[in-house]
Amino acid sequence: MTCWAIGRPVILSNIIAGRQECLPHLHCGLVRMTCWAQADGNVCPGNRFVLTSTIDCVNFETVHNAGGCRGGAEVVPTAVTEENSMPVLKIALPSGSLRDATLNLFANAGYRILANHRSYTPSIDDPDLEGLFLRAQEIAHYVERGVLDVGLTGKDWILENDADVVEVVELPYSKSTARSARWVIAVPEESPVRTVNDLQGRRIATELVNVTRKYLDARGVQAEVEFSWGSTEAKVRTAGAPHGSGNGEDDRAFEPGLVDAIVELTETGSSIRANKLRIVEDLLETTPRFIANKSAWDDPWKREKAQNIATLLVGAFQAEDKVGLKMNVRRQDLDAVVALLPALNNPTISNLLDGDWVAVEVVVDERVVRDTVPLLKNKGAEGIIEYPLNKVIY
Repeated sequence: MTCWAIGRPVILSNIIAGRQECLPHLHCGLVRMTCWAQADGNVCPGNRFVLTSTIDCVNFETVHNAGGCRGGAEVVPTAVTEENSMPVLKIALPSGSLRDATLNLFANAGYRILANHRSYTPSIDDPDLEGLFLRAQEIAHYVERGVLDVGLTGKDWILENDADVVEVVELPYSKSTARSARWVIAVPEESPVRTVNDLQGRRIATELVNVTRKYLDARGVQAEVEFSWGSTEAKVRTAGAPHGSGNGEDDRAFEPGLVDAIVELTETGSSIRANKLRIVEDLLETTPRFIANKSAWDDPWKREKAQNIATLLVGAFQAEDKVGLKMNVRRQDLDAVVALLPALNNPTISNLLDGDWVAVEVVVDERVVRDTVPLLKNKGAEGIIEYPLNKVIY
């Protein structure tokens, strides 16, 4: 029996004729199936799957019981070769905090990706794509190795993994805002640390270990940098021990926590302030990047496919804060109306059946619409329509 896995045929030699052997969660590429080998050597899937047209089941009937699966299935293995198979681009999508923002961006770009939060293999309405959800921290590593062709991950994790990949395009979106995220060095508000040089000989906790060490080395600062598995802000906080100040007041002396400083990711700084921390210095600004494996990039079909995806993603991102405006304007008022339009380029002006009127259409930033529309009306524009945009491609 042959199935298609990671771009080439794989023989499932552990399905043994003459034995009834349960093989739960057998992995075949990015597809999970459950198989039972029957006494006659045929295979009865617990659920019916078609793996790249490799297996066709006919007369399928199965009965589940406590012991596993019994029933009949005629399995017809179909030889699959690289020459007659359709090419596929394997794409890694970030799980975790960037997952929803990524799926929304792909939806606006025209790709419907379906997956529940317990699934790591989404369904994509493009037969040329095979998707896999991974932590953003790992994507650059697997793309560099060629296990995956392309992926979305942050510039920070490309640097952390020292990954030699092609950065196809920058997509400056984040989990909650459209601004760049920053890795910052932070300490408690009462810490004596004021500059990065004050970290000499101190302990620092972070998930971005390699980048932090390189940053400190470049500035001649020797410090102990340890990996943090989470709750990083809590590691730098501790209650100070009370001591007398001599003037009757109960002061709090500063005592370091588990570490002296942290390097943490922030977008707005609200988490840093909420934990009563102070930013000493910005270490790195990061945005998501659409990256490609170098060998995949040298493949003409995969390169074109990746570039097309990148174009649509950029168009979807650029449309997020823009809307279209349509309106009718008398020719005598046209100059005054056009002067108010912060158009992407020059507005589109079309003649109407009534020669005294024209139709005007523009793309503008959504944030200016509430101020612009009343002004347009005052200058003579009529029938003003605002509509959303899915993509803006320059």
